[in-house]
Amino acid sequence: MKVSVIGTGYVGLVSGTCFAEIGHDVTCIDIDPKKIEMLKAHKSPIYEPGLTELLERNIKAGRLHFSTGYESVASAQSIFLAVGTPSADDGRADLKYLRAAAEAVAKNLTDGAIVVIKSTVPVGTSVEIRKLIAEKTTKKFHLVNNPEFLKEGSAVEDFMRPDRVIIGHQDAGAMKVMEELYAPLVRQGNPIYGMSNLSAEMSKYAANCFLATKISFINEIARLCDLTNADIEEVRKGISSDKRIGGHFLYPGPGYGGSCFPKDVKALVATAEDYGMDLKIINATEEVNDEQKSYVFSKVKKHYGDNLTGKVFTFWGVAFKANTDDVRETAAIAMARKLIGAGATINIFDPVATENYLHEMSQYKECEGKIKAFDNKYDALKGSDALITVTEWREFTTPDFGEIKEKLNKPVIFDGRNLYDTKKVQAEGFTYYAIGKFIK
Repeated sequence: MKVSVIGTGYVGLVSGTCFAEIGHDVTCIDIDPKKIEMLKAHKSPIYEPGLTELLERNIKAGRLHFSTGYESVASAQSIFLAVGTPSADDGRADLKYLRAAAEAVAKNLTDGAIVVIKSTVPVGTSVEIRKLIAEKTTKKFHLVNNPEFLKEGSAVEDFMRPDRVIIGHQDAGAMKVMEELYAPLVRQGNPIYGMSNLSAEMSKYAANCFLATKISFINEIARLCDLTNADIEEVRKGISSDKRIGGHFLYPGPGYGGSCFPKDVKALVATAEDYGMDLKIINATEEVNDEQKSYVFSKVKKHYGDNLTGKVFTFWGVAFKANTDDVRETAAIAMARKLIGAGATINIFDPVATENYLHEMSQYKECEGKIKAFDNKYDALKGSDALITVTEWREFTTPDFGEIKEKLNKPVIFDGRNLYDTKKVQAEGFTYYAIGKFIK
């Protein structure tokens, strides 16, 4: 099948590349010429495990193409809109990129084509986009919603082996085409659910907000464990063994970030407000997460006092999660700003996200000259007063504690990801702080 994908961000690039991998003829379109030239040179603009290899293989096989123009849309049976829908100032999803992409697609459509909204969009967007396209073309087309459920860091695996595929549609023929498109990916029996466009749009937001709620829930319970001397690791095991609860997204940390959860929580709250409804649980989820991003900082202040002038802290990890270079809404931003505001300076090491983080932090004038990057995690510790783990990269999980102790001014660790065994770290002579773990 000939497929066009509009947008080469995480969703668009992964989707297009994986569709090519299962045999479809795919053209990915983006208005950024630098990004397209980079992709034509077999280089991915994002870090995602396994993606570069798939790019190279499918470009060489002639199944994957890249363009700044919309010419391929004229022969495509399916056109995926996978552009960004960032948060506007009021928290609502900004649909300007989606509208622009839809208009450009409309001018190039062939009769019977299926336009697929892959972007995460508020409930009712399909109605608006269907009307917009109909006003720009006389060609017959179908509009489908196909929300993505990709996790950064495992997006290729998630796409190739989906838990489920959701298709929002109004036409049985369009549904059949989408089933054929995805058939190679669900041979193990995972379901393809057909539903209304509106239900598909709601399903995406509901799923992300529920997962965000689980994260805020376990973080709040962890904070209560700190007060009561219960151990969150033991509590987590105790509750996750209940099949009704499960263990996913029940790991305490510095708060969720990334491109999806923060904006999707805000957007669902805004949608509810449009209908005169207050989403109390989702509002609380966001409030708890905002507080959590300052929780490690509160432990630092408790240890050192409010004035951190002259103190140096080393962050291991600055990406919002492991296996990605994405620093959007990462806890490392809020944490660094608070530490620097109290007089400290920051050393950082991250396997892949350093450049993106430094670019992100350059917008904060108070941080200028206060953050220093290193190419080695142990070198970043030299002269520091404490180690703060921010991202759960695997290479941080079993470090040489002797070398950490040798590099630091004093042996102090603030473990924002609960990576280490309390007894082992204390036996090594460290003052150790974690999140919700009982520490004598």
